[in-house]
Amino acid sequence: MRAVGIIGYKKSGKTSLLLKLARELNARGYTISSLKHVSENIDLADTDTALHKQFTKQTAAISPFESAVFFSESKNVEQMLTFLESDFVLIEGFKKENTYPKIICLKSDDDLTTLLDGLQLCVCGIGLDQNLDVDVPIFNSDRDIIKIADIVEQKAFKLPNLNCGGCGYESCYMMAQEIIKGNETVNNCVALNTDIKIKINSQTLPLKPFVANLLKNTIIAMLSSLKEYRNGDINIHLETKNTDKIMNK
Repeated sequence: MRAVGIIGYKKSGKTSLLLKLARELNARGYTISSLKHVSENIDLADTDTALHKQFTKQTAAISPFESAVFFSESKNVEQMLTFLESDFVLIEGFKKENTYPKIICLKSDDDLTTLLDGLQLCVCGIGLDQNLDVDVPIFNSDRDIIKIADIVEQKAFKLPNLNCGGCGYESCYMMAQEIIKGNETVNNCVALNTDIKIKINSQTLPLKPFVANLLKNTIIAMLSSLKEYRNGDINIHLETKNTDKIMNK
């Protein structure tokens, strides 16, 4: 999954741009997910679902057309991304997140200095001053959606926010900044490119180098004791649906 953030202050056109971008990427054959920051309660007033939420930790809803899960506590971006399955995820808001590139939406030129964090791919708005002091392209949100989608298609990424240091940088944020500059690529993220790959519900689980090596060496050590063991790719499928029953025995 590749990600891009769409940030800006209220009424700067974030949602409008997200919808246009999602439509364009979808037309190119990609699947799209979205994640939005909401400053107030998620409004389900006067619905049976809202009644369920009053007394439950989690509430799931299924209709003939869609499904949803509601949690009674706030979760962070990393936690919510584990529930999404798509080629691209468009993240609206969350200005302080720093493991993926961002598009800055401007309502006023004066907002720019407080939104720059070294992860910007471009600046978008309507009627912006084309001489803004910024080292990325400046686009019109209405006219340039194809150009914006081109940049997202080429440069979107998501680092795992583990800050393991395996890449040689102190944090994923520092690594992300170097990727934006063109000095590094996601392939240099050690946590995403370990010898051992673990997927949970089709989503790759990032692993710190120490954990990856521990799992790899443990599995190989156990399997090598078997008479039928051979060198090569090892594929293990593990069902955990009955884990609670096993742990309680």
